[in-house]
Amino acid sequence: MYTSSSFNRHAANAYKQVGVQSVVDGASPHTLIQLLFDALDASLNAAKGAMQRGEVEEKGRQIGKAVRILEEGLKAALNPEQGGEIAQNLASLYDYSITQLTLSNLRNDVVLLENVQSVLAPVAQGWREIG
Repeated sequence: MYTSSSFNRHAANAYKQVGVQSVVDGASPHTLIQLLFDALDASLNAAKGAMQRGEVEEKGRQIGKAVRILEEGLKAALNPEQGGEIAQNLASLYDYSITQLTLSNLRNDVVLLENVQSVLAPVAQGWREIG
């Protein structure tokens, strides 16, 4: 049914998913945001690599994942009532990043993707430092 190498990959993936789920289940809200930033960075790096290799489908998949992390994760976690102007500014930054990633995908423009990484890096770093 499974070759030993495909079984090992399947088992490793299942183990990784359980490990990720365990981290998420026991994580504080702060840690969850850190995990989102880490996943966002990984997706952006993967998209950049796919773009440079000419892998259109993978590039689109990774940019789509990054957009979902921004929209459904980081932006959705903002609390405008408690966060006030900072939350509004972050929402605007995330919207800008989503627009730039969409353009990067459409134009196959690695510079736009790198610009998003540059504007989000200080936010991610700041989040790590307050942790």
